[in-house]
Amino acid sequence: GIIRMMQVLPTTKTDVFLPFIVLALWGAILANLTCLQQTDLKSLIAYSSISHMGLVVAAIIIQTPWGLSGAMALMIAHGFTSSALFCLANTTYERTHTRILILTRGFHNILPMTTTWWLLTNLMNIATPPALNFTSELLIMSSLFNWCPTTIILLGLSMLITASYS
Repeated sequence: GIIRMMQVLPTTKTDVFLPFIVLALWGAILANLTCLQQTDLKSLIAYSSISHMGLVVAAIIIQTPWGLSGAMALMIAHGFTSSALFCLANTTYERTHTRILILTRGFHNILPMTTTWWLLTNLMNIATPPALNFTSELLIMSSLFNWCPTTIILLGLSMLITASYS
């Protein structure tokens, strides 16, 4: 819906949409900071999704081909990754009967294969190569940086916080 509505609005050659981009990136940072405080596994995954959608909104607002391609790719990659994370969260809950992260310590000794899937899915979530998340976030970061170089500060902060809670 946002992509279709942006086609009606004027192009972003001016700085009219800069406050909205800053707001979207600031929302991503706040969602990441909320993830740092989460102890519930499902809430952590949900706030991580909010953070990714902040990047998508910022990429859509600038209306560049790379930004739109990155936004579409990130939405698709996020659909796969968050679905896998919620599936793994349910698997962990069925085994331990808790969603609290502290209580699932030592889980790698009991179920090493599930732990391997957690590792791979979290690596995809923080956008490490060769995941689709990496390609899409790289497209978004480069298009936002080309549009306004100061956005790299907010993007870098968001990526740093994402890496710290994953």
